Amino acid sequence: MVIQVSVDLPEETFSALWDSPERFADELRLAAAVKWYELGKISQEKASEIAGLNRVEFLEACSRMKVSPFQTTLEELEREASRE
Repeated sequence: MVIQVSVDLPEETFSALWDSPERFADELRLAAAVKWYELGKISQEKASEIAGLNRVEFLEACSRMKVSPFQTTLEELEREASRE
């Protein structure tokens, strides 16, 4: 099932940043997915799905947006290392 969400924006938004409403929607989905992933709210798999990309494409987008593909804290890494 697909749910459609509508956002009202001034027409000037598209001429200033994007070439079409469709391109804007794609970029908006990607930006939201990357940010939610960065905040630890969703997994890479879910973020890729939201962005409409495969996982490799999503990780490349993270790199372009200066977001680390590794969302593990130092404390989590230390805990995991101490278990081994």
